[in-house]
Amino acid sequence: MHFYKVDATNKQGFKWVCVIDGPPDLLTGKRRQIARRADTQKEARRRVEEAVDKLSDTSAEDKKIKNVTFTTMADDWLKHYSRGRAKESTIRVREKEIKILKRYLAAAKGERITSKAYQEILDDLDKQDYARTTIEGVHVTAGMIFRYAASEKLMRSNPAVGAKIPVRAETIEDIESKGIEEEYLEREELNQFLEAVRIHGKELDLERFYLLAFSGIRSGELCALKWTDLNFETNELRITKTLYNPDNNMTEYKLTPPKTKASIRTIEIDAKVMHLLKLLQDRNLKHKELFGKIGEDYHDENFIFCRPNGYPFIQKSVLNRMDRLLKKTNIVKRATPHIFRHTHVSMLTEADVDINTIMLRVGHDDMKTTMQVYTHVTKKMKKNASEKLSASFESILDI
Repeated sequence: MHFYKVDATNKQGFKWVCVIDGPPDLLTGKRRQIARRADTQKEARRRVEEAVDKLSDTSAEDKKIKNVTFTTMADDWLKHYSRGRAKESTIRVREKEIKILKRYLAAAKGERITSKAYQEILDDLDKQDYARTTIEGVHVTAGMIFRYAASEKLMRSNPAVGAKIPVRAETIEDIESKGIEEEYLEREELNQFLEAVRIHGKELDLERFYLLAFSGIRSGELCALKWTDLNFETNELRITKTLYNPDNNMTEYKLTPPKTKASIRTIEIDAKVMHLLKLLQDRNLKHKELFGKIGEDYHDENFIFCRPNGYPFIQKSVLNRMDRLLKKTNIVKRATPHIFRHTHVSMLTEADVDINTIMLRVGHDDMKTTMQVYTHVTKKMKKNASEKLSASFESILDI
């Protein structure tokens, strides 16, 4: 506590100001000083102590905190979050992460959720072998919920601040098994897979998997393609949307903007692949005419990869077809349609395309993995060049 004088218009020409440390700010925890003025030191002190007493009297606030559960806070936050600009797919992910948190905190009151208790949740998720990306997502969602709750004075502080996601020590097996080669198909593997497509592929497999390999687009972008996205004169493909279908129901799909702004792009496609798509367009028109003749409803939304009734195929159908074809090969990598994005990066690298052009073409999906594939393939090319040089000049090197 300390006093000082300030000019005033009273009889004595000044007032006394008393300054005292009050309770810390509930949200930030920072020091908070309270000041009051009066004609005398005694009155100034009385006023400032009265103000501090009022700030310290948090009975109403305590009651509010004590009666609010995590479920209430999380559900309230999700309503606000959903009204923002978050995509439906992102909201669905947040809902899953909240579901994980509720297993631990559903009935927990705000005052009971301590930093120690929250850290134990992250530790337990790690012990249960949840993927690190899942734990990171849970941590991000929890932080947003707690910040919202603190701003609404439902909690005194954010228990997620300072919490650490456990870092697992890598085993020898981990180190030896996570080569970047697992992230893409080598040239001979791609050739083997596409040969399986040609020999064993079902309807649309040829067009789908050749387009994935020679464009690097995502499976969701593939399923959302419409004929208006193709330019057969310039052999260009425009990416402006992705297909969202969380329940795998043929009719309940939505078209949403791509993953990022950089994902909106126009790319050139090999003329032979475009020819395959042109033939497919003719087949689609015949399907549409057939449905009209037999009086069946046709979902006329102009999708490239559609069922006979016009509804688009979903990502899961592409995955299922790929799993079937992989069994016809000797490929042992755990591959999903996403592997074609990284495979396309390796193909472009071998074709001596610069990294900036590659990133623009694939829409900046995973810059880290893309750079790893690019660097790995570049190193292999340099090594191969050295080996070719040695073989060509073997006689001169005979020293």
